[in-house]
Amino acid sequence: MFNPKTPRLKELSNQHPDRIKELEIIFGGKTNIYIDYANVKPWSVKLGWHIEPKRLKQFLDSFDTINAVKFYNGTLIGDAESERFVKDIGRFGYDVKTKPVKIMRLSIDVSSVPPNSPNILKEFIRKPLLQKLTIETIEFLNNQLKQLNNQGVKSVEDLKCNFDVEIGRDMLIDYDKNNIDNFILWSGDSDFADPVRQLLKDDKRVTLFATARRVSSELSELVEGGLFIFDIQKIKDFICWKKEITK
Repeated sequence: MFNPKTPRLKELSNQHPDRIKELEIIFGGKTNIYIDYANVKPWSVKLGWHIEPKRLKQFLDSFDTINAVKFYNGTLIGDAESERFVKDIGRFGYDVKTKPVKIMRLSIDVSSVPPNSPNILKEFIRKPLLQKLTIETIEFLNNQLKQLNNQGVKSVEDLKCNFDVEIGRDMLIDYDKNNIDNFILWSGDSDFADPVRQLLKDDKRVTLFATARRVSSELSELVEGGLFIFDIQKIKDFICWKKEITK
């Protein structure tokens, strides 16, 4: 079932045979993998190491039960690095799902609002927290924005591109039309709770590949319904940057 695609993977598999046996069980049956990269990439801050997409694909390709590895990531049109990254992902052999990143320009111009007004701040701070802030805190934050305004900064850019709908749809289509029995989701986003719950209800196997404290409570609650959570720390050496492999 496991046929290492590179000499390095062969060496690592000999060092960690228990990990390979565990994954052979997890990847048992016709398996599709769904990687929500915008959700996965920030994990490096918590993990202290980085996931290398090329090494990850070589590792996953070493399991003969994996039918497809679908990689979801936005493209920042006009940004050479972003466009090159998406092309590289396709070259590595992933089934790439992409769409343009939306650039939202949000005003931070406080020139027309009173110092104690939350009208600008409410675009950046959720209401439950904003209601807990004192008037003095609101005035302080507005003053900070005013200083930025005086420097010529009247707005900030927010990049938005999520694939929650697309991933959930693809998982259900693969179940309904492509005879997939085993679903591996790389994400901890609560928005996937509904499709995961439906798959479990229909007696499909679903495994979440994630890291500690990066799984939403909505998904964690599904463990009792059959969801299995695999900590990617266990396969660090197989998928991290080469310079980060454990010595």
